[in-house]
Amino acid sequence: MAPGSQRTAGGEPVTDVHESGLHAAPVPLPPAPVMSAAGDLLRALSAPLRIAIVLQLKDGPRCVHELVDALGVTQPLVSQHLKVLKSSGVVSSHRRGREMRYELLDEHLLSIVEAAVDHAGEG
Repeated sequence: MAPGSQRTAGGEPVTDVHESGLHAAPVPLPPAPVMSAAGDLLRALSAPLRIAIVLQLKDGPRCVHELVDALGVTQPLVSQHLKVLKSSGVVSSHRRGREMRYELLDEHLLSIVEAAVDHAGEG
């Protein structure tokens, strides 16, 4: 075997595309505004408390006080994170009497969060 060559777990040689002159074709990317929006969405979901809020909203709308009770954190902290989620289009709010109720805008967002949590739990 040549110096620097490798084999797969099954013993087959691995071809290094950099040495053989082969080049992988670039993967087509979405337009820049779509990539930017995806980055904004992932940043909005990057805080553990915001992930917990999304998971709490899985079964339907919740009032702020319900989220506070479920998460065991202060109301100002929950409100601060809800503001980020709302401005990023993850949740919406509507008034019911004196209370604001928050709900997920899109089930895809819940799928993203659940997949990330599942993946992190596998390690």
